[in-house]
Amino acid sequence: MSNEQELLSAASLASRLSDIRRELHRYPELSNEEFETTARIRRWLEAADIRIADYPLRTGIVAEIGGQNGGPIIALRADIDALPIQEETELPFASAIPGVMHACGHDFHTASILGAAYLLKAREAELTGTVRLLFQPAEEKAAGARRVVESGALEGVRAVFGLHNKPDLPIGTIGIKGGPLMAAADGFVVEVEGKGSHAAVPSAGNDPIVTAAHIVTALQSIVSRNVNALDSAVISVTKLHSGTAWNIIPEKAVLDGTVRTFDEEVRRLVLRRFDQVVQGVAAAFDTKASVRWIEGPPPVSNDEALAALAWKEAEELGLLPIVPVPSPAGEDFAVYQQHVPGLFVFLGTEGPHEWHHPAFDLDERALPIAADFFAGIAVRALAGLAAQDAAVVGSGEGAVLG
Repeated sequence: MSNEQELLSAASLASRLSDIRRELHRYPELSNEEFETTARIRRWLEAADIRIADYPLRTGIVAEIGGQNGGPIIALRADIDALPIQEETELPFASAIPGVMHACGHDFHTASILGAAYLLKAREAELTGTVRLLFQPAEEKAAGARRVVESGALEGVRAVFGLHNKPDLPIGTIGIKGGPLMAAADGFVVEVEGKGSHAAVPSAGNDPIVTAAHIVTALQSIVSRNVNALDSAVISVTKLHSGTAWNIIPEKAVLDGTVRTFDEEVRRLVLRRFDQVVQGVAAAFDTKASVRWIEGPPPVSNDEALAALAWKEAEELGLLPIVPVPSPAGEDFAVYQQHVPGLFVFLGTEGPHEWHHPAFDLDERALPIAADFFAGIAVRALAGLAAQDAAVVGSGEGAVLG
């Protein structure tokens, strides 16, 4: 049996992907610092004779399979960065880097797409186009997808697919949903400027803390009184900083937090009303306020045709496709969807804790399931696009995957 055949046997592939995931887990790297992670992925790709594509990325790597005879291009994406969290799992392969941990399962995502790459490489001669593999940095900073797009790695891509592990879903399930799946995740910093005074003589100043407290309360009316009841939005103030002593009214108060929305129109409405409410409350208390927005990724909104395609693939593989509840978490996979049709799915991993928990873990039995699914959906999507392209040759019309 050849090394390639050994690798692709079910038991060998599962073992190999587990080894890869555990090595990545043991040596996590933060966003924009994924140098050794990138080097490891490159070694694993080169060992499988998968060609590396030349795109100007400081961290992260792009590779390709197929395309010898032309045809359409589709992309599979995995994120590779970790989080600034001290691990508390006590796993034998727990993070060896103090204060850094794969607490969101990006090690699982990377190993899964590598597994799909191994399977696709074995079928390379059958592919009716090119599968481009995007191992993306800096998802946790919501910056990596834009960097990949700016590098040119999305040029020519007709459809893009990605995944996130879902610890509250059982092994063997896959969450597939057309339309909104994950939220836009914008951050804000509000600075309120008042006039300081002695705490015993508040009338001598303009208290920014009182203004800030009213802003916190007033902001909640945006969702309850401006957003349609059939839509959804979240405004959370997560920090409030002010003052230096118990007997001094300070000059300034600072509020930080986040806004989550699933629809671009709702997003624009909430951000506009947010500014109006802040300025109105500040003026009512004779203080001044400024709002600084930290733009996050837009909503993840899945292409309906790709969702239908994935549902068929899941059923043929014996997986249980389900329609998941949308998540208010953000994902910069949405940036790719601004340029090409895309599908982001949730894969059941039966973990003990949610994402970003210091004891986060997942069931590695899901690794070969993910690899099989993404290899299959890549083959299916390429075949569909190639067939449609052939059907419209000479018609002057563009093909749309259906």
